[in-house]
Amino acid sequence: MVLESLITPLGAEQRPWQMFFLGFLFTLVGIGFSVWVFEGQSSLVMVFMIVMASIPIVFNTMRLEERKDETECTEAYLLKEHAKALSLFMFLFVGIVVACALVYVFTPEESLSSLFSVQSQAIMDVNSRMSGNVINPDALPLIFLNNLKVLIFCILFAFVYGVGSIFILVWNATVIGVALGDFIRSQLGALASMFGYLSLSHYFQVISLGVLRYATHGIFEVLAYFIAGLAGGIISISVVRHNFGTAKFDRVLLDSAGLLIISLVVLFVAAVVEVYVTPLFFV
Repeated sequence: MVLESLITPLGAEQRPWQMFFLGFLFTLVGIGFSVWVFEGQSSLVMVFMIVMASIPIVFNTMRLEERKDETECTEAYLLKEHAKALSLFMFLFVGIVVACALVYVFTPEESLSSLFSVQSQAIMDVNSRMSGNVINPDALPLIFLNNLKVLIFCILFAFVYGVGSIFILVWNATVIGVALGDFIRSQLGALASMFGYLSLSHYFQVISLGVLRYATHGIFEVLAYFIAGLAGGIISISVVRHNFGTAKFDRVLLDSAGLLIISLVVLFVAAVVEVYVTPLFFV
């Protein structure tokens, strides 16, 4: 298809920042087609549209990483190579988040309920389980276990479907984008009601606060999910290539185990930051 030919895995790993614009484009196209063809179900259809556009680059990147695992390289070198793929995925994720946030901010009020209905409901469900922006050490195990559940889903989806984890990650990107857009929109509305108009500095202040609010711990969570998804995808592709039981497969398993351990550590750091750091700035 046209979108998948815009960039190759090697090109993306050399210039990962380009994936931001690709994710932005995938999102705008997905939202446009979902509203045009499936207006009543656009909030979910857009996710599948973005996933469909992302699958070729994600799959080819995972296949490239799996082939690196089959070589006689040190674990340190492989982790350095995997970092290129992870930066690629992170820029793709950020592009989706930013596109969803901007669409949410500039969409007329009467259209928001149908365009992002499922994402808005997911945010309401999460907020209903939160005790407010206060430091609560007792919440650490609950937050970590909830995030661990998502991480396990990423691994399973990646193993069973190869690039199945991209669905969970795109879904989370749209939810975060809607949450960010809602925060920016509500803050701009509050400032407008106080001052009657908004200067450019107010716009930058609100947008910066919104990004910091969700990036403080969110960047660690998303990174952990991508690491786990990459590990599961590498194993899945190796099995499909009939490497099971060979020395190559053993190297793939060893490398994937290392990635999974790293993802657990990063996920725990994300939970600690969410409990102890984020509330300090957003009370």
